[in-house]
Amino acid sequence: MAYRHTSAMLNEAITCLNLRPGGIYADCTLGGAGHATEICARIQPDGVLIGIDQDSDAIANARVVLQHNQAHLHLFHGNFTKLPDYLSQLHIQAVDGILLDLGLSQHQLEASGRGFSFQHDEPLDMRMDIRSGTSAQDLVNDLGEDELVHIFKTYGEERWSRRIARAIVTARRQTPLRTTGQLTQLVRAAVPGRAAAQQKIHPATRIFMALRIAVNQELACLEKFLTDAVDLLRVGGRICVLSFHSLEDRMVKQRFKSLARSCICPPDFPQCRCRGRAILRLVTKKALRPSPEEVARNAMARSTRLRCAEKLPCP
Repeated sequence: MAYRHTSAMLNEAITCLNLRPGGIYADCTLGGAGHATEICARIQPDGVLIGIDQDSDAIANARVVLQHNQAHLHLFHGNFTKLPDYLSQLHIQAVDGILLDLGLSQHQLEASGRGFSFQHDEPLDMRMDIRSGTSAQDLVNDLGEDELVHIFKTYGEERWSRRIARAIVTARRQTPLRTTGQLTQLVRAAVPGRAAAQQKIHPATRIFMALRIAVNQELACLEKFLTDAVDLLRVGGRICVLSFHSLEDRMVKQRFKSLARSCICPPDFPQCRCRGRAILRLVTKKALRPSPEEVARNAMARSTRLRCAEKLPCP
């Protein structure tokens, strides 16, 4: 089956990266390789692309899609937090640009068979990398009620977290939860009918998102990546992040903002004592959003937020 995915905000991301022929770039979440294809086209003939994805399906697809590109290509099956290790293996000290697209692919939702969507009755897995140990089935069957509530509230901002968690704990005493269909039915029954009718989204949407984030430790991985990534940029190099969740975007915004400040002294200090310097320049003062035309073509892009920053030289 073909790997189906439409990259969100493709033109905006490529523009923000400020690609140049012969540069070295890292696409840390290959997905359907839409961004990677455009990067390769613009860095020829001597450019280098490091492509990373923790989904083996995405790596297999990239090998096919990118096989005819003239840019030097290095593909790695793993988490984007391992970018420093992969660059070390290639004896590359720094890159000219880093792209991170945190969204799910259409393939993962529609054809992976790993239970990312409540619209298909599939095994309750949700692992982006099937080599990792903990699945969504493990979480819903093993965690206590309070732990489930924490996941649903923190990652899904779900109003009915307690009712849903209690319903899960009660149901699994009789039969372990193994499929997305079982979980979806439980969530639908746990959310009061009037509240469900007033929601613009399916009652299971936030629960599935929260479990996926927990299974893949997405926020912890993003935090580590943001800590390491700027050190891997050359002066003038750019980092571009596309996020699809308010928690992700907040982390990116705060990290970029803190590194763009030249002084971290308390505001009541009469003069600067930290002798700090700005490390980044904000290329996007505010998050860029997809155009109405793009959302009409690709509904999955509607919640995208794009932020970009450029590494500054040492004073």
